[in-house]
Amino acid sequence: MNKKNLYYNEKIETMDRGDLDSLIDEKVKYTIKYAYENSKFYKKWFDKNNIEINFIKTHEDLRELPLISGSTIKKNQPPSTNAFNFKSADNKSIVSIHETSGTTGTPKSFFLTNNDWDKYIEKYGRAFKSQGFKSNDYLIMCASYGMNIGAESMSLAAKKLNITTIPEGKCTFPIRILKNYKPTSIVGSIFKFLRLANRMKENKLEPKDSSIKRLVAGGESFSDESRKYIEEIWGVDVYNTYGSTEGTMCGECSEKNGIHVPEDLIHLDIYNNNVEADPNMRLENLSEDSNFNCSESCFLEDGEKGKIILTTLLSKGDKAGTLLINYDTDDSSSVITRDKCDCGRTHMKINNPTRDAETVNIFDNEINRVDIEAGVFQRENMEYLTGEYESFLYGDNTQNTLRISVECKNLSNLDQEIIENNFIESILRKNDDLKEKYYNNEFEIIFNFLEKGKLEFYKVKGRPKRLIDRR
Repeated sequence: MNKKNLYYNEKIETMDRGDLDSLIDEKVKYTIKYAYENSKFYKKWFDKNNIEINFIKTHEDLRELPLISGSTIKKNQPPSTNAFNFKSADNKSIVSIHETSGTTGTPKSFFLTNNDWDKYIEKYGRAFKSQGFKSNDYLIMCASYGMNIGAESMSLAAKKLNITTIPEGKCTFPIRILKNYKPTSIVGSIFKFLRLANRMKENKLEPKDSSIKRLVAGGESFSDESRKYIEEIWGVDVYNTYGSTEGTMCGECSEKNGIHVPEDLIHLDIYNNNVEADPNMRLENLSEDSNFNCSESCFLEDGEKGKIILTTLLSKGDKAGTLLINYDTDDSSSVITRDKCDCGRTHMKINNPTRDAETVNIFDNEINRVDIEAGVFQRENMEYLTGEYESFLYGDNTQNTLRISVECKNLSNLDQEIIENNFIESILRKNDDLKEKYYNNEFEIIFNFLEKGKLEFYKVKGRPKRLIDRR
């Protein structure tokens, strides 16, 4: 294969670690300078706290600054303020305005320049290249177009690579689209792929017999077990992507053993989860006479799971519509490696991120929705289950109950004991403390086996909530 077909930006993607770190440090200096000169929020805060921006020269120096969060952004935009204080470019440089989904209160506003769009396109372009896309591919886009930027930025990246896009927006398109246009790839989510496969079978088209060569999953985290099941029924690789309006955009390569972070475009640190509870780590909580000091314990070593903290990186001369420094994404992950990947890329790899909002705490043990999903998608279970599920947590300080509702293919042909045992073994396998609580009857797991269409989330509009804390 022509080497140029492997990379979007070979020089950067394969850059030596020392050179890459030097490039990042160069961008950090310009980014901080740009923030001070163009962002009302950062200029006011740097001045108020007597921070000399010339002293921030490396990516390690970012650790001397506190964190911002989604609430920080919301407190600095209407209706909380009269202006968008995080906006960091003049009006004539702004080419589009976007919002996050706003599932909790007011959506966060983001302003994008041409430079921002170029970076978003490049991030997804790199991911597509690393996943084997070619210029003769036909791609169905099953991500929503609108105020979120995911579908549009991926579509523009595809256009840049001469990939033909079929912009469906949803995965409920007619099966004739697959039969007529012979697409080679689909961007969607694990459950969209699952439901589409079922519709295809109903229409006498086996997913394995279709023209699809790869599936790209994004929009929500997923378990290894659900990925393997989707790969089995489709007969193709499922690649992982991680993206957001804030600009995270990371992609899994053909090795499928971690998500590459485009380190020259975004800086990513992993912080201890304890920073969530420490008000002194939050920029909005610091007063003029605050003395911010984060100990080394704030930051985690590679391999340790913690909060993903993001910083936008700018090249000299770039303009950013909304600049973020030390932004708490409300997602968690861990760094797998900073060594060169077998695909040739040198940028670090992280584990599949999980959403903090989808994590519950049971007797000081964290359980994420992905842990529930792993238990449901145990391979033996899938002889009886459709894969659709939801879970609810009940209880108090002394006793907790996890109720798992699963949708069944056929209630009259069901081995409940197999499903229950497989799920319980999966959920307790990696947690000895929770296992002890389970066998001491302090933690209970109960099951609800339902026929198709009877799960609670079918009655609610929007993305299904699959782990709900009702304590």
